[in-house]
Amino acid sequence: MGSYILRRLLLIFPTLFGILLLNFALVQVAPGGPVEQIIAQVQGFGGNSLSRVTGESSDFMATENRGEVTQGVTSQYAGAQGLDPQFIKDLEKQFGFDKPPAERFWLMMKNFLKFDLGKSYFKGRPVTELIFEKLPVSITLGLWSTLFAYLISIPLGIRKAVRDGSSFDVWTSGAVIVGYAVPAFLFAIFLIVLFAGGTFFKVFPLRGLVSDNFDELSTLGQVGDYLWHMTLPVLAMTISGFASLTLLTKNSFLSEVSKNYVLTAQAKGCTEKRVLYGHIFRNAMLIIVAGMPAAFISMLFTGALLIEVVFSLDGLGLLGFEAAMSRDYPVMFGTLYLFTLLSLVLHLIGDITYTLVDPRIDFEKRGG
Repeated sequence: MGSYILRRLLLIFPTLFGILLLNFALVQVAPGGPVEQIIAQVQGFGGNSLSRVTGESSDFMATENRGEVTQGVTSQYAGAQGLDPQFIKDLEKQFGFDKPPAERFWLMMKNFLKFDLGKSYFKGRPVTELIFEKLPVSITLGLWSTLFAYLISIPLGIRKAVRDGSSFDVWTSGAVIVGYAVPAFLFAIFLIVLFAGGTFFKVFPLRGLVSDNFDELSTLGQVGDYLWHMTLPVLAMTISGFASLTLLTKNSFLSEVSKNYVLTAQAKGCTEKRVLYGHIFRNAMLIIVAGMPAAFISMLFTGALLIEVVFSLDGLGLLGFEAAMSRDYPVMFGTLYLFTLLSLVLHLIGDITYTLVDPRIDFEKRGG
């Protein structure tokens, strides 16, 4: 097992490199970068995003707005006609675009190895500081959703396996299919319309993690307020996340029912509960336990993004969404780097968990 873990750890580096390289290459050809955005703001097309720009860029724009422009200047940036070439060069230097793409990527990778993720273009703060500030919200949302998804899916999947083909199995399969097919953010919108004052009832808050008067509440009141705000986001993610896990649980139990050790236990006169929980349960739960890290990753890094946007939860999903919209590249690549690294590590932990649950599994004999 030791050599398998070592190989998997060594594979993390080329995997990270490939993912970051691919995304870096895509960003180079994507329009609407930070330089273009500031040029648009100087030319009067920037909308309300002007306040996000750093002080240095604001000074540049103030200079340009005083009329110090040069007419007829051509530039690689759309909308830059008429602007002072030095202004464009200063912008490129500020954002690091005065260097060739290969050099920028190399510098980024060197800094990432030291966990120096740079500074946000538009927030003026270190990316690491921003991530650790938002991380608790996303982790909490992912943990609660994963916990409830397992608490619902495992008993339901076992029940469906025991009553395979019955009316209970049929109508619950319909609910599972709906949960599998409908994205989490659509459930979130439905819950808002139904329970957050959209059209029908106003039972739960529409946005935010806590109320405005949270600091004034007692400890018990703060706990209740937090749970009140988390109910709809967690419910939306749980509904969309439990479907595949339920089917996995059912199929895992059904695959064990026809095996010889089950038939032997039944022949010895063991009760149905004894056979189910004393013999089948451990073997059937292997794939479910091993998939727990992957389920958490899916909840945290996929489902949580749009849920945080819909409910205005100040977590990593909302941070990443805002970074993508504003082309805040340090935040984009910093979060991508940490997400990918965490995902690879959790998948390795899942494999190790597999061997702990069932020592018969040996990844080294299977060729890793």
